[in-house]
Amino acid sequence: MKPKDGPTVCDITMIHEETLETVRGGLTGEGALRKMAEMFKVLNDPTRLKIINALLLSEMCVCDIAAVMSMTQPSISHHLKVMRQSELIKYRRDGKMVYYSLDDEHIGLLFQIGLEHAQEQR
Repeated sequence: MKPKDGPTVCDITMIHEETLETVRGGLTGEGALRKMAEMFKVLNDPTRLKIINALLLSEMCVCDIAAVMSMTQPSISHHLKVMRQSELIKYRRDGKMVYYSLDDEHIGLLFQIGLEHAQEQR
């Protein structure tokens, strides 16, 4: 259980060199962090999360996604474009139809972990 109110800063300044060395040696590179931040920015939209939720259940075309979400095809297409550019989803063409699916299993895991965290009782 988290304390409701507690100190947010130390009462004294003391640098722990061993800790600094360990942490600095293990920090993720700036390029990867930028890519992660962009991905989380794209995921920071309930409509896009709902699209991911739907694509977890089935590969779908724009028409079906629009019908499930009760939105227009142009609006869904805009969201899909943003998600495609961030490599969250991919598509395949079958004749005149274009079907969307999650880019890889990591996207589903991100969704599931986020959902579990959001549903935690505290």
